Amino acid sequence: MLHLKRRRFIRLSLLGALTFSLPQRALASKLKNNENPRLSLETDALGMRLLPEFSARIVAHSGHKPINNGNYHWHNAPDGGACFASDDSGWVYVSNSESGFGHGGAGALKFNAQAEVIDAYPILNGTNQNCGGGATPWGSWLSCEEIPDGQVWECDPEGIQPAQARPALGLFKHEAVAVDPVNHQLYLTEDMPDSCLYRFTPSGMDHQGIPNLTSGTMEVARVIQGQTGRVEWIRLPDPYAQKIPTRLQVSNATPFNGGEGITYYEGRLFFTTKGDNRVWQYTIADQQIEILYDDDTHPTPELSGVDNITVSNQGTIYVAEDGGNLQIVAITKDNQVFPVVELVGHDDSEITGIAFSPDGSRLYFSSQRGSTGQSKHGVTYEIRGPFI
Repeated sequence: MLHLKRRRFIRLSLLGALTFSLPQRALASKLKNNENPRLSLETDALGMRLLPEFSARIVAHSGHKPINNGNYHWHNAPDGGACFASDDSGWVYVSNSESGFGHGGAGALKFNAQAEVIDAYPILNGTNQNCGGGATPWGSWLSCEEIPDGQVWECDPEGIQPAQARPALGLFKHEAVAVDPVNHQLYLTEDMPDSCLYRFTPSGMDHQGIPNLTSGTMEVARVIQGQTGRVEWIRLPDPYAQKIPTRLQVSNATPFNGGEGITYYEGRLFFTTKGDNRVWQYTIADQQIEILYDDDTHPTPELSGVDNITVSNQGTIYVAEDGGNLQIVAITKDNQVFPVVELVGHDDSEITGIAFSPDGSRLYFSSQRGSTGQSKHGVTYEIRGPFI
């Protein structure tokens, strides 16, 4: 298995009680006074619309070298991503490639403490349609193949250890994965119109206290009554789908309409379903599931084409759009919804790979197909600003 350094667990799990800066307090004040922040989105030099006090830059183009003296060309079709703290006070941003025919995988951008890109390299090669994924508390990246018999691959963000397949996490059309660091369980979404929500319980831990992903128990969720309420978990008979697709093996499993991004924050899981434009919350301790956002019923439906999802250090949910007006939309703890970023002229693309830097001041994401609508023209951005 990957021998990653335990120290990363501490860095990734300390989502601190941070105080707001002046610009953050200004944005929070607008929300408190029911002022709609979208009215103040301004177009910048790159052609995207941003909230005031926010700025953007491009950090990578598909097919081009992110650093002049490097050998790695940034991959096509950039998708799911995450950030990892490094020992030199910098960080690494990893990004999947949703290319098919054995041209998928994942790459990484390494930043120093001054936010300069100092290295770029592959961390996974030769796989197919790597869509979403998830960061583990022990410092690895789980890259998910979005094909019918897709696997989850555990990758080293530093690119030193070789990536390893984790078939015990099931063979299906994977979308994304989130880790509960308290109970050491993994939750996985599936990109199908009748998808399941899965849970994996590892068989044990290694000598460093890192969960063993080579064996364990896979389960599917069943909401006991209706679509919200208490959830029970039913063992999946055959995670390797030797005869029957995983989502069809348990007759009373609850179907979700196109599972997309999933993330963990303070004892809760947030995930999205694209078929019905919903954001869900699952409270782990109570095993209760509820709908946080539904564009059919929300009084100000700002969000459509829900896809990748992440959470700020302060607990605000950020959702990337695949379609709609191509925005990154924030959902606050009191359920206020407003856009932070809007891409202009990228109508045939989607926003992917949203992830915060360790200090929460920078947000990374990609336009998967850029302004031309072609995967070879993907663009990866960094947004800096007073995120709440």
